[in-house]
Amino acid sequence: MKSFGISKAASLIIAASLLTGVLVTSCSGKKPSQYKDGTYTGRSTDFEADESGNGAGYGEVEITIKDNKIVECSFKMYELDGTLKDEDYGSDLSAENRLKAQKAVQSAERYAALLVAKGSLDDVDAISGATISYNEFTEAVNDALNKAV
Repeated sequence: MKSFGISKAASLIIAASLLTGVLVTSCSGKKPSQYKDGTYTGRSTDFEADESGNGAGYGEVEITIKDNKIVECSFKMYELDGTLKDEDYGSDLSAENRLKAQKAVQSAERYAALLVAKGSLDDVDAISGATISYNEFTEAVNDALNKAV
């Protein structure tokens, strides 16, 4: 038989390396996080108003987890005094700023629905014109998920 110049020791090292690679690969398939089933509430930090005086407040989410998946989510935004930002939010502002305020309020429902549909906060993109509410949403979701670990 013709020799290819690989010693028995080298063959053993190669075989051991391949086996180690297979074992490491098979063990790394674990999910990065396991969440406990239940309903969790999260809150963002207080956001101070931007230069135009808009947006001050915070966001709260309530998420329900079942079998390590987010199956329900609600997101509400509040003014710093605890007043819910609803269809009247921004009524005391100029027409342009009222439209911006209402777009932020409407984005709350969309963010919550997107999280349930996509299953991951990483897959929920900011809605143009609703970046402040997106930041509040992501902070609040992360707060809630930290409680579910």
